Amino acid sequence: MQPFPDQFMEFHPIHGSNVRLDISGTQATRVESFANGVCFSKHPLKPGEIFLIEIEDKELGWCGHLRVGLTARDPGNLDMVPEYSIPDMTDSGDSWVFAITRNHNKIIEDPGAGGQEAGDGGLAGGRRLGRGEDGDGGAEGDRGVGNIKTKTFFTDSHLYIEDVRIPRDKLVGRSRPGRYSHILDDLYKTNTLPPTARRSRIGVLYVAKGQDLADMHIIINGEDMGASAKGIPSIQPLHAVVDVFAATKCVRIVQVEYGFSSLQTLCRKAIQKHIVHRMAIDWLELPEALKHYCKYE
Repeated sequence: MQPFPDQFMEFHPIHGSNVRLDISGTQATRVESFANGVCFSKHPLKPGEIFLIEIEDKELGWCGHLRVGLTARDPGNLDMVPEYSIPDMTDSGDSWVFAITRNHNKIIEDPGAGGQEAGDGGLAGGRRLGRGEDGDGGAEGDRGVGNIKTKTFFTDSHLYIEDVRIPRDKLVGRSRPGRYSHILDDLYKTNTLPPTARRSRIGVLYVAKGQDLADMHIIINGEDMGASAKGIPSIQPLHAVVDVFAATKCVRIVQVEYGFSSLQTLCRKAIQKHIVHRMAIDWLELPEALKHYCKYE
């Protein structure tokens, strides 16, 4: 797939009644209750373009977590933003939303449904696939046991999905700088920590599949969870959906560089090749601004 110009990602000014956006439009916080936290991307996504967010804060006492997906609805034309992304949006057949749980986010393909086309017994205009869940229903997660995860370290600089190539640099969450950062960072890299943990990074994108159809993929800390919806009509614009639901309190957008990396990014990569961990940069004689960027960004 040909690279496309980097687009500064923002949340749409139309959102759920309990959401507050920061001045940059890149951070969404649910200020009360557990619902009415539905947000959208400001612009439709291009094929292969990821809408990536990081979990900034959580709120104890609620059951359920972040939900992400795509919608063919234009947020600007909504009379009212739905209270819930699931089932309020998904039941209409023009939205495909995936509930992130502490476990069981990997898609399990049904061998018997290999030839099923869009609209054959699935959601209208798109087929949702099963995943390794145990009666979680997509809304009240965390009840299953066991998980399907890749336990290997990521060594490739890019994530490949079909013909889509995404720089992995920004896809993986990182811990808050501290004494145990070198341990926690490796847990994010191997997707060992729950995807619902603070600092986890979760993205959604769609990949073109045939004539005016697409598959939706969810990315968690640099790992592709598989096609969570197949046969989505892609002839109409598709906006990202982020439902800041229940235990997820606040998320922020992470900007992804597809083309040539910025000078800051190139400097960081060069420095990181020569240190054991990003916190070791404090011992280097570098400008403080560059140290801060290497440690926190």
